Formats: sequence, C-alpha cells, structure tokens
Amino acid sequence: MRTGLWLRRAWPGAAVLAGAFACALGASAAEPPAPTDAECRVCHESPSLERLPDSIHGQAGLTCVDCHADLAQATEFPHPATPAPPQCASCHAEPVERYAEGVHARALRANPDSPAATCAGCHGDHDILPAGDPSSRTYHLNLPRTCGRCHGDEQMIRTAGIAAGNVPAQFEDSIHGQSLSRRGLVVAPNCSSCHRAHDIHPAQDARSPVFPANVPATCGRCHEGIRNEYDTSVHAQALAAGRAAAVCSDCHSAHGIEATDVPAWRLSVIGECGTCHEESIRTYRDGFHGQASALGFVRVATCADCHGDHGVRAEADATSQVHPANLVTTCGRCHPRANANFVRYDPHADARDRERSPAVYWTARLMKLLLAGVFTFFGVHTALWFPRSWREREAQSRSNGHPDR
Repeated sequence: MRTGLWLRRAWPGAAVLAGAFACALGASAAEPPAPTDAECRVCHESPSLERLPDSIHGQAGLTCVDCHADLAQATEFPHPATPAPPQCASCHAEPVERYAEGVHARALRANPDSPAATCAGCHGDHDILPAGDPSSRTYHLNLPRTCGRCHGDEQMIRTAGIAAGNVPAQFEDSIHGQSLSRRGLVVAPNCSSCHRAHDIHPAQDARSPVFPANVPATCGRCHEGIRNEYDTSVHAQALAAGRAAAVCSDCHSAHGIEATDVPAWRLSVIGECGTCHEESIRTYRDGFHGQASALGFVRVATCADCHGDHGVRAEADATSQVHPANLVTTCGRCHPRANANFVRYDPHADARDRERSPAVYWTARLMKLLLAGVFTFFGVHTALWFPRSWREREAQSRSNGHPDR
C-alpha cells in the first residue's frame, strides 16, 4: 500500500512503519513507488508547471521523476532543496553529445558559474515545445529573440567576453533579420542556419560553418546560384589553394547584411574591395570613376561593374569581363559608343608607375615641377617686393606730414 504524501510529510518514519507492516503481512520488500505528478504539485506550483501537460514532454506522457530521476525513490519529504539537475542525455543523447563539443559547454566546463547557454536556457524547462510550434523558443522565427536574451544583453556580453558585441542588434536591421521579423519568411536564415543549433564553435575553429573557408558553402545552402558563380572566381581558387581570399562575409559582413541594390551599399562596397586590393583602390580613387563615386554618384562604374561581383576572374582569363577581348562589351554597358580606341583608357592609371602609365607619370611630374616653379617665382617676387613696398609706404607717410609713420 502506498504511503500518502501527507503522511510522509507529517511523519517521515511512516514509510518505515508501513514497510514493516507490509512485511508482517507477507508483502514483497519492493522499492517504494515513485511520487506521482499530483503529489509533486502539492508543494510545487509555478506557471511553467501549469504548462507541462501541453509541453512536448507532457504530451509524450513523461512524469516529473522521468527527468528528476534522483527523486524517483525518495521516501522522505520535503526532498533536498537542490536535487540533481535533469540529465537530458538520457533521452537526447545525440544533441547533448554535439552540445558537449560546442563553445557553450566548454565555457561551463571552464567555469561552472558561467552564464553560457544550457538546454533549458534555450528550450525552456517544463514548457518545452517542438521546434515546429510557433510558440516554441526555438521556432525558426523566434530563435533570434531566444539567442538575443544573452547575446543582446550588454552586461552579459561584458561578463562573458563576447568579442562580436551585440550581434542581435546588427542582425535585426539586416536584410535577413528584416525578412524574419517583418515579413515572417521562414526561408530566411536565423542564428542556427549559419552557426548550427547545438555544436556551436567559434569562427576561428575549422569545424565551424562560419570558419572563413567554410563560409561559401554555408551561404551557398541558400544562395546556390551565387555559390556556383563564386566557385569559378579567383577568390575561390585562392581559397581552395589554402590562401587567404575574400568570402561572402568579407564583402557583405556577417550579421549586418544589407540589400545590394541600394545606393549606400553600392558606394560602400568599393571600400570593402580596397581592404585587400589597396593599390587598385588607390588608383581607382585617383581616376574619373573614383572621383565621381566619392561625390556620391552611383551611376558610375565601381569595382563589380567592371570585374564582376561573385565570379571575378583574372584578367588573363578569356571569360573575364576585363580581358582585352571583352573590354568593348564591358565598357559598352555604360558607354554605348565604346570602341577599341575608347577602351584604351586605363581606369587604374598610376602616376607613380612609369612603366604602366608613362604619359600620366610624366604629366604628374611636369605638373609638380610647374607648381613648384610657380610658388618659387612668386615667393622670390614677394620677398624682393617687400623692401621696396616698405620704402614706398615710408615715403608716402612723410609726404603726408606724418614722419612718425
């Protein structure tokens, strides 16, 4: 016969007496039955417990002691104030195994008091819902808000030393974030689309989907056509050879991705190219196109207009937009009357490079010489004129009857 919870709470020795009475009657010395959910609720009431029947665990028929296994054989109540935490791995072995490899679990192993995310931190405790439920914390449209509880908390960012800063704020204003929050597009990527859900690794870890060499494949899961184009580029070839090269996040950023058809982005991306191609951006800025873009004009050629955007190829490649055989076509997109003579114009003429641009080189030298000569001439002229000017003013003063001036 099961000992009532009220009797066990009122008299802890009642369980012993009941066991002895059962033996005297010849009953088997079986372990006492586990507390039922109704018995647990005699002491434990909370909003999350009220939602337990509707949770994925409640719907599956799990009881309190299925998760709080150390209390299954409890005989004295109230039980210890800090029971052992639930072991999610008893049912969810694979996700827990992947989680153990990730940055959150490593942070907790290094410091048990770390605020790093746990299973309950992301999924909830008693009110866990399937990821496909629109009310779930891990529902596709809700996940950025779930991750943002930690990664958008400035105090948490400082405490945990999160180098990336307030990522949710950047993501919220991005084209991906706006697609999720304003348009409700479940095909738009969220945090786990790029970082995965459980085995999250730092961007410097080669296992991470956002490790530089892995970024094209990660973005390519959604942008397959662009990925195919990128794979033919000089950037992809350099990356495959193990060299540093531009990937999606270098040009578009990681979290604050903007639409590419807005004027501000078209002008700002020139600077992104310049972070790697310093000499090219310097000579571009000196030319007509660069000077016009610096004034804010977007109807002028930028890097991508001439070289392509994702499928950038070497000049020597016959399929490159800047291959000599293709220049008339490339320039002709903006200049319909372009011909072979027109494309002799060098948009990267370098006044410092005599071999590449001899006419520009010598013209620049001449202009510097002319400028120096003009300033020298007028400097000498001014220096020689000053004594005469002083004498003239003195003579004028005396003639006006002011000898003291």
